Amino acid sequence: MISQLRIYTINRGKLDDFIQAWRIGVAPLRRKLGFRIDGAWVLRERNEFVWILSAEGSDFEAKDKAYYASPERAALDPDPAPLIALAEHWFITPVLPK
Repeated sequence: MISQLRIYTINRGKLDDFIQAWRIGVAPLRRKLGFRIDGAWVLRERNEFVWILSAEGSDFEAKDKAYYASPERAALDPDPAPLIALAEHWFITPVLPK
């Protein structure tokens, strides 16, 4: 399983709008397309949305590109992407044994 930490700085005053759009559009579609969401959090004082996204297999980036190229992603309404001021993506490795 490959996991990625995603940290989004959301446009000022739009954090709740982003959360709503992410919950009703992004999260269900990611799951439908085979991703696992390991958790999602907000840091309100920093206007940040943080989540961990995981996928089986070795080609996370190809699966992510397929997600963004899908007709379902193009049809998301509302689309939360315009509410993101800065997006950081980091592949993460567990340090605790399973």
